[in-house]
Amino acid sequence: MRRVKGQNTTPELKLRKLLTRLGLRYRLHRKDLPGSPDLAFMGRKVAIFMHGCFWHGHDCRRGARQPKANADYWTAKIGRNRARDAASLAALEALGWQAVVIWECELKDEAAVEARLRDLLLQRSAR
Repeated sequence: MRRVKGQNTTPELKLRKLLTRLGLRYRLHRKDLPGSPDLAFMGRKVAIFMHGCFWHGHDCRRGARQPKANADYWTAKIGRNRARDAASLAALEALGWQAVVIWECELKDEAAVEARLRDLLLQRSAR
């Protein structure tokens, strides 16, 4: 587990490449925002979190997988991650930001993610 990165993961790099292709510019890992979102669009007040399905307890096949070794530890850890994520999203919304979660499994359908982000970010810039 020591080799698992917290930043600049493969799904995050794929998402960043997609946004750059759309011509959008963003800030990375803003420590001054609750939850330190992976991508922040400061002018639009949109924060994007790129979540790994296993680590954040998504309800997809990969996220629902229960580890066999040290199961109590991992169940508690994933539960804490989910609670921390919910608190971060609520804190961002209280500050007037729109928080978006992109799941690792969603990147399999890149066109759908692109359409979702295009609608969200172009809608925010029109205001």
